[in-house]
Amino acid sequence: MPDPTPRSAPDPAPPGPTGPVVGVLLTPGAGASRDHRSLVAIDEALAALPVPVPVRRVDFPYRVAGRRMPDRAPVAVAHVREQAQAFAAELGTTTDRLVLGGRSYGGRMCSMAVADGLPAAGLALISYPLHPPGRPDRLRTEHLPDVHVPTLVVQGRTDPFATPDELTEHLAAIPGPVTRVELPGAHDLKGQDGAVCEALVAWLGGLGAR
Repeated sequence: MPDPTPRSAPDPAPPGPTGPVVGVLLTPGAGASRDHRSLVAIDEALAALPVPVPVRRVDFPYRVAGRRMPDRAPVAVAHVREQAQAFAAELGTTTDRLVLGGRSYGGRMCSMAVADGLPAAGLALISYPLHPPGRPDRLRTEHLPDVHVPTLVVQGRTDPFATPDELTEHLAAIPGPVTRVELPGAHDLKGQDGAVCEALVAWLGGLGAR
């Protein structure tokens, strides 16, 4: 099993994915929309690569409907599946050539969709919420043993949703290859958008070489 020990910075980034990944689907955290600054920054970074990578940023149904309460997992997971299949069809491919992920709640819903059987090339999880702040007893990890795809986790060192030690312990349950990048900051990773993009581009380049 790959060592989930975090690195302080990603390896130097190759030009971009050259193999199986043909698109990236991104989802927001529970309190944000598809236009969250981090998701927009990733979209722009992947569009600027020598070989651009198409990105679809999607909102969850509750946000589209103007509600504040996030969708329950079955609704959100079904939406991820639907959006991934539609995006893949637009690109003339299948979902196993897409990377799925996003911030916090959105990344967790994508990981649950993959654990539930949605084929994907990998998962990109930014500020993954292992548990609510101050409630380490309420873990959100039951599905992780069913995640068999390469997984990138980018996390702030002081994120109250998951400490570095907690991530080390619980990401070990993922059978697929895990890459961790630890950055300064908390759950919002404020000021770290550039580093998040660098981590994702470097990781995508590795997927292309698989």
